[in-house]
Amino acid sequence: MPPRQPVLDPAAAYPRINALRTALDSGDWPECRSVLDAAEPVERTELTMIAFGETGLETFLRGVLTGDPGDGAAGALLGQHLIGAAWRIRTAARSEQVSRERLAAFTEGLEVAERLLVDAAARSPHDPAIWTARLITARGLRLGRSEARRRYDRLAAIDPHHLPGQWQFLQQLCPKSGGVWALAHTFAGETAAAAPPGSFDPVLVAEAHLEHWLEEHGRSAAAGRRYLSAGPVRDELNEAADRSVRHPAFRRTHGWVRVTSTFAMAFALLDDRPAAAALFTALGDLGSDRPWDYLGDPGPTIVKYRKRAGGGGT
Repeated sequence: MPPRQPVLDPAAAYPRINALRTALDSGDWPECRSVLDAAEPVERTELTMIAFGETGLETFLRGVLTGDPGDGAAGALLGQHLIGAAWRIRTAARSEQVSRERLAAFTEGLEVAERLLVDAAARSPHDPAIWTARLITARGLRLGRSEARRRYDRLAAIDPHHLPGQWQFLQQLCPKSGGVWALAHTFAGETAAAAPPGSFDPVLVAEAHLEHWLEEHGRSAAAGRRYLSAGPVRDELNEAADRSVRHPAFRRTHGWVRVTSTFAMAFALLDDRPAAAALFTALGDLGSDRPWDYLGDPGPTIVKYRKRAGGGGT
């Protein structure tokens, strides 16, 4: 019997995703608001981010905003939708590999999203989903670390433990976006230390180390093992996991799958098989594309490392 493939669609773990997709597809704005208004802040922001990958929503969402310019939920959804459209033009390639024409179209698309989000933030200044989206446009438009910091501070004043925004700001602090590793690791460590026990935020420590491995060592799993198994890095990963996924207060709320998957990948790469196996067991048949796509096709890659963690394979 072939090994079971992980279920990577986040809707398998979070049913509200399909409820929101259905409401968006049918143009039912009251139902969209019903789904979003019932969600906790982190879940609500994550739900608005599904518009990043959806197509054909602009006319509908602009119509909603025409009727109510102050609807922050519509502003966040449309902002993410426009950001996603711009990024599809650019592709996920490194900047030096993208043509000038594509970069110009990408920038133009992000500028449209930025103008919309500036207005949305002015009308709904306490909406964390809008500030999370503005962290993405700040990075894409290369507005600089100071401006990104200003936006993150506005978000943190609303919700100091808002993981979607923290993830975006961490990306800004990585060298690929003009940051430096010292800043990225310091932000991750300080955020983890300030987080309540059992929260998701300590995953930023693992995320920062995975980004560091990827940037400096390519996609080499062997290099990842050497980097992640170094004493101080291993200690930081274990401390972060103890404060998060391995803490009794850890809750399986929206986002738990990616958080658990990120720790599972870190421990699998450093070849701590018992730690990785426990996390794969917690996930069951669930998985996430990120960060496993750093190693290639996520599904087969997860199967490979899950098998190895369980005592099969090398």
